[in-house]
Amino acid sequence: MILGLPTAVYTFIHVVLSLAGIGSGFVFVYGLVIGKELNRWTALFLATTTLTSLTGFAYPFHGVTPGIVIGIFSMVVLAVAYLARYTLHLAGSWRWIYVVSAMLALYFNVFVLVVQSFERVPALKALAPTQSEPPFAIVQLAVLALFITLTVRALRRFRPVAIPAI
Repeated sequence: MILGLPTAVYTFIHVVLSLAGIGSGFVFVYGLVIGKELNRWTALFLATTTLTSLTGFAYPFHGVTPGIVIGIFSMVVLAVAYLARYTLHLAGSWRWIYVVSAMLALYFNVFVLVVQSFERVPALKALAPTQSEPPFAIVQLAVLALFITLTVRALRRFRPVAIPAI
């Protein structure tokens, strides 16, 4: 049981939140790359990605694991993204800080998806049973290259309309 829910139900909720964060995250990235603010998709991405990290912390704690470290990093970059967007209104250098921090949050979520896929999908586990084999490294490097490319494009194209301070 986790937070009063059977572990399988809790894990299902955690996975749905993670997949919703990844899916809405790619729509969010599309908006950045075409230079448009997709406010609802952005809010959905930030909320579901935050909830993914938060729900990850509720699993039984057996010492610091790579998942916990990534969860902490994710929460830090999400806090920066929220600050840049909703408090500092993307003014000045906060635009690029927002883009980089939000892209890092999505990258961390996709990184964990790849790790979990290689742990749980039998065909992938057979290719890289310890995740130190070349197929795992190649996939993770391809994901990293994709995110670097998308981040550079987003930095070049995303120019938000000035959000008036209230």
